[in-house]
Amino acid sequence: MSGDAIKRYIALIVLIAIAATGCGNDGGVAVGDTVSVHYTGTLDDGTEFESSRGREPLEFEVGSDQVITGFDEAVRGMTVGEIKTVRIPPEDAYGSVDSEKIFRVPIEEAPEDVAIGDEVLIDGSTFGRVTAIDVTSVTIDTNHRFAGLALTFEIELVSVAD
Repeated sequence: MSGDAIKRYIALIVLIAIAATGCGNDGGVAVGDTVSVHYTGTLDDGTEFESSRGREPLEFEVGSDQVITGFDEAVRGMTVGEIKTVRIPPEDAYGSVDSEKIFRVPIEEAPEDVAIGDEVLIDGSTFGRVTAIDVTSVTIDTNHRFAGLALTFEIELVSVAD
């Protein structure tokens, strides 16, 4: 056998071994995989709102609704060590602002020291943010704080377990 024939024969054996073990045939992250990721989340104005850097990575099962849809979809197909940046529109994050989740309560029902930006508990189970105060009422928004906002994430895939 010539040197080239030997090289082709060895390459063929390696390919057969790879196919048999599944090694090297990684299509990346798939539904059902448990992944660990580091991430940094920012708003369109560049404000960082969350990061896993400096702590344990986030672990979740892909396709299990444990994270927002856009984040879940972003990790699919990634390979360990890969870093990507993705901008997730509101409909794939926390949805649009629902005007029915914004309401006014009489000022006398609010705590005396309530201020715009305060988080308040309503009916013992629902949290909302105070968005406005006037002489007669307090406006409370019970939408998620990121409703209506696009979110950008830099995601690094740390590990994958099937």
